[in-house]
Amino acid sequence: MNSPLELRHLRTLLALRECGGVSAAAKRLFLTQSALSHQIKLLEDFYNAPLFERKTQPVQFTAVGERLLRLAEEILPAVITCGRDIVQLLEGAAGELRIAVECHTCFDWLMPAMDDFRAAWPAIELDIVSGFQADPVSLLLTRRADLAIVSKAEETNNIVFDPLFSYEMVGIAAKNHPLASKNVWQAEDFIEETLITYPVPDDMLDLLRLVLTPAGISPKRRTSELTIAIVQLVASRRGIAALPYWAVLPYLQKGYVSAHRIGKGLRSNLYAAKRTDDSATSYISQFCHIVRNRSFAELPGLSLIE
Repeated sequence: MNSPLELRHLRTLLALRECGGVSAAAKRLFLTQSALSHQIKLLEDFYNAPLFERKTQPVQFTAVGERLLRLAEEILPAVITCGRDIVQLLEGAAGELRIAVECHTCFDWLMPAMDDFRAAWPAIELDIVSGFQADPVSLLLTRRADLAIVSKAEETNNIVFDPLFSYEMVGIAAKNHPLASKNVWQAEDFIEETLITYPVPDDMLDLLRLVLTPAGISPKRRTSELTIAIVQLVASRRGIAALPYWAVLPYLQKGYVSAHRIGKGLRSNLYAAKRTDDSATSYISQFCHIVRNRSFAELPGLSLIE
C-alpha cells in the first residue's frame, strides 16, 4: 500500500512541534483545527500508531512522530531550496524589494523576517524606504516602493492586499495608576486621561477610529515616535496608551506597566500591499510568506484576519 505521506503532512508536523499544540499549529498553517486534525489522523491510521501524546503541553511526540519529524527536517529545506532555484532560473537571479511601512512597531518583527529573506534570496536587493509613511500605498503607485505594510485594506486600483495577521491592542498604565485596577477599559475611561500615541493621523490609530471617536470622546493627547518612550511616559504617570500586546510584553514581564483589555478586545490588522502587476512575483510572495511564518512563530496573541 502506498503511503499517504505528503509534503503538507511534514509541514504540519513541524508546525505542531514549533507551536506546541494543534490549535496554534492550525493558525500557523492557515487551516481549520479540524482540517489539521484530519491530516494527523490519516497518518496515524496508516501507520497504526499515534504520532504524539494527547493532552501534553507542549506536544510530546512518539517514536513514530519523531522519525517523521526527522524526515521533514531533511526534505523540506531541500524542497524550498529547489523551488527557489527554479524560480531564479525562470525569472532571473536579480531583483529589488523596497518596503514602505506605516507602522511604528513593525521593526520588532520585520527585521528578523528580512534577515530570513536575505539568506534565502541573496541576489534580491532588500531595503526599507526611509521613515514612517502616512500613505505608503502612494509609494507603490509611483513605483518608489514595491511592498507596503499597512493597517487597512482599502480598495485601490492596481493594488492588491495580502493579509498578514491580526493582533490585540491593549491599554497600558503605570502600576499605581487608578485604571491599573480595572481588567477591562471602556471608552469612558479615557475621558479624563492624557492619551500618548505615535505622531500619526487619527484615522491610523485604531483606538481612536474604532473606540473613542464613535463614542464622541477626545482625550488630551501627547505623542512620541518611539515605543520605549511611550512606555516610559506611561510608567511615570504622564498618561496612558494603547499598544500591541506583543510590543509591550517585555515591559509587562519586567513590571514597568500593567496591560488591560479594551472593550471586548481591540484587534488591529496588518496587510502587505503590492501592485497588481507584481502580485505574482515569486520573491515578493515569498517575503510575505516568511513574514507570516516568522510572526506566528514568535509574536504572542496573533490570529488570522477574518
